[in-house]
Amino acid sequence: MTTTPLAHRATTAAARATDLSKVYGQGETQVVALDRVSVDFRQSEFTAIMGPSGSGKSTLMHCVAGLDTFSSGSVRIGETELGTLKDKQLTQLRRDKIGFIFQAFNLLPTLTALENITLPMDIAGRKADQQWLQTVIDMVGLRDRLSHRPTQLSGGQQQRVAVARALASRPEIIFGDEPTGNLDSRSGAEVLGFLRNSVRELGQTVVMVTHDPVAASYADRVIFLADGRIVNEMLHPTADGVLDQMKAFDAKGRTS
Repeated sequence: MTTTPLAHRATTAAARATDLSKVYGQGETQVVALDRVSVDFRQSEFTAIMGPSGSGKSTLMHCVAGLDTFSSGSVRIGETELGTLKDKQLTQLRRDKIGFIFQAFNLLPTLTALENITLPMDIAGRKADQQWLQTVIDMVGLRDRLSHRPTQLSGGQQQRVAVARALASRPEIIFGDEPTGNLDSRSGAEVLGFLRNSVRELGQTVVMVTHDPVAASYADRVIFLADGRIVNEMLHPTADGVLDQMKAFDAKGRTS
């Protein structure tokens, strides 16, 4: 396990949160989901976000991805400050610069695998870069499944379609929210391998929320949240190292 302070490594950020806070409610019912979080998600890197239930990990991802508003601080995707955007501009940014993979596959049942992959670009009125599209299709192993509809695909194959859809438009960053949560271990490992390869071979940037130490071990680094704050970072994670860190959180929670 290698830990390095977040503030001590300067690299190019695909996304950046600075003093980011998210507060729900007021007075006695107030809940601080994020407490002045500052973190960079670096280009061409795979980052996993972990923490106990209620630690703020999904809130952090949703705020950085422009899916949720934040109370204070700032978020940038590349050079674009999210807090300055109107709703229409934010929608366009999510469409043009961000890819999403969720626990639910979110495929349209009436469309083929290929049509689901290209759907975001079709809606935006953009033509796919065919060379890139074919590279993505081959990487996720869907060449012989492109004409199949979701009901004709296994869960793992459906999530491969979702991964390909997220990659197809060459977004600046891909966010995954428990992307292997509905898959068996073998299918989950395949999907994680595709995400790993997209970073290593295609230069993609991936940020993934997960509760699974094995899933986190595919990342280049893991950041750990507790009580709305980043409390640790692990570089070159292993499943055992991540599990040990999570056990430490559990032990601390029982004694606090």
